[in-house]
Amino acid sequence: MNHTIKIVVADDHPLLLNGLRNELLEQNFNVLEGATNGAKALELIFSEKPDIAILDINMPILSGFEVIKKCREKGVATKFIVFTSFKEKSYILKAKQLQISAYLLKDEPFIEVKNAIKAALNNEFYASTQFDEVLKHELSPEMAKIKYLSPSERTIVRLIAQEKSSKDIAELLSISLRTVQKHRSNIIAKLDLPSVGDSLSVWATENKELFLNI
Repeated sequence: MNHTIKIVVADDHPLLLNGLRNELLEQNFNVLEGATNGAKALELIFSEKPDIAILDINMPILSGFEVIKKCREKGVATKFIVFTSFKEKSYILKAKQLQISAYLLKDEPFIEVKNAIKAALNNEFYASTQFDEVLKHELSPEMAKIKYLSPSERTIVRLIAQEKSSKDIAELLSISLRTVQKHRSNIIAKLDLPSVGDSLSVWATENKELFLNI
């Protein structure tokens, strides 16, 4: 069955690229020409329409995320697996927002790549164990809290994350300073934040990536 699954691999490190391609070939996957930059990867995906594309994030010309975004805009049906060294929460969130199929660390054993491919073909999300923990215990609870915020409150949190003061926000939104302060109090309550200090500004800065696509 593996030979019917068409795969494109893209990574700007030739040794990693060739190593992954060779592993996949040994497992009888139909592996196409590899790409060492995002533009070549995009060209291959558009022309070959692979079932799976395994992409590094940090590549020349176009990043892996940029490749995925362009494919999404064109309605490409390819499933995407991100294969990276980045462990930061913001990267995992960006990958989820782009609706990728898997997020894997490069130092994972090859069996994880096979597991990710299987999950992708079953329309399931797969992540390295440590990323799964971040999703469950860090991102998901914060994303759940945001659902309780009104559109106006979300806008205010975005502006707070951009280091705008309450006075700045009042001017930008053409509302009174008192209204902004009332919104801030409501947001703090809904997010279950401490009412002392500048807890809302700290939270907004730490979680600003959550507000990119909502």
